[in-house]
Amino acid sequence: MMCDARLFAPQIAALSAGRTVQVPALTGAETMEALAEQVLSQAPPRFALAGLSMGGILAMEMLRQAPERIERVAFLDTNPRAELPEVQAGRAPQVARVREEGLGSVLRREVFPHYLHPESDPAILDLCEEMALALGPDIFERQSLALRDRADAQEVLAAVRQPTLILTGEDDRLCPMDRHTRMAALMPHARLVVVPRAGHLPTLEQPAAVNAALNEWLT
Repeated sequence: MMCDARLFAPQIAALSAGRTVQVPALTGAETMEALAEQVLSQAPPRFALAGLSMGGILAMEMLRQAPERIERVAFLDTNPRAELPEVQAGRAPQVARVREEGLGSVLRREVFPHYLHPESDPAILDLCEEMALALGPDIFERQSLALRDRADAQEVLAAVRQPTLILTGEDDRLCPMDRHTRMAALMPHARLVVVPRAGHLPTLEQPAAVNAALNEWLT
């Protein structure tokens, strides 16, 4: 949510020498269903799919819509469940605060403190703010609605047979460990990787460990 391709900059640098890497913008709709349709319309006929957090939730919707096109899938720091009612109820007030107080102020106060492992480089949060401000409050509202109204994806995951990676930072407070062990239970063939000294953004916090896991998944 509120990130662009810079979220995966270390992975693009490490993996793109022998592969075509695409990072679609998740900005053009306010439902997961419509976002999935847009990304699928831009994607190759067959592809490997990886998503982090909101991107992982979108990957589940893409699997619902077009499982035959996805050759393998990686879920990073994400959540297969529908949004909890108390979180749903907070989405509209948070959007209102963004409109009143400014996007950066709300994210710094309410979101960013939950992102990183205590030992991670705090400059990562500066990058997160740059990405969010580049997208702006309208995209924040659309993505908030898409997350709020998403469907539970556990039945989708139970049907997955593709090679699967589940990866999480050990200190992810936004998508805690039980979400990932639940996904692993639904997909017994999947490999579960827990990245030490990482929170919700291991692609930036511990890029070498994430790159190694992704490279093994791809090969």
